[in-house]
Amino acid sequence: MTTFFRTDADLHFSDSDGKPMADNTEQFRWIVLIKENLEILFADEPNVFVAGDLLWFPVKSRLISPVAPDTMVVFGRPKGGRGSYKQWQEDNIAPQVVYEILSSSNNADEMERKLEFYQTYGVEEYYQYDPDRYELKGSRRQAEQLLPIAQMDGWTSPLLGIRFAVGNHELVIYRPDGRQFLSSVELEQRAEQERQRAEQVEQQLQDMQALLQQYRDRFGQLDP
Repeated sequence: MTTFFRTDADLHFSDSDGKPMADNTEQFRWIVLIKENLEILFADEPNVFVAGDLLWFPVKSRLISPVAPDTMVVFGRPKGGRGSYKQWQEDNIAPQVVYEILSSSNNADEMERKLEFYQTYGVEEYYQYDPDRYELKGSRRQAEQLLPIAQMDGWTSPLLGIRFAVGNHELVIYRPDGRQFLSSVELEQRAEQERQRAEQVEQQLQDMQALLQQYRDRFGQLDP
């Protein structure tokens, strides 16, 4: 795995904004759910970088304050450890997809500034989810602007291929193959269920083979 190191010239760009990753357990759950499932989705793609709560410096200037998207996806950059995402070290490739999970501490002015930042520095798809209000919003780049997506229920991300569904008072996200985004606990439970089903099938096969052998012992070899 590639690891990116800071040069002396970049030491004055801090890797921390001093803010917590999340304000509550629900916000944290959604950040982790989206980030980890996107990691799984692109696990076999060496040049797709997925990160959560990582400071993004779009230009090499201390006059421009960085932003830390709750989750971001960068196509065209290798996986690997980073203290922050300094775009001038990344072939000047901006994150193409970003997610923000809202909490009660987020206000309209703050989110408007983030939208302006993402619009200015090249984000192509921007998704915002408020788990308290079960409200999902999305924006997609059209020319120089991030314009709202009119209908998010059933929307499929052009870049990620994932589909969003809003029903039963919760957001559900589906991979391109139709499988649902699941937590690590749910994934483990699903794996255990599949293991148990595989064991049942194996046991049924062994039972059938045993019955077949009993038939052969009693009546002889079956005709072809």
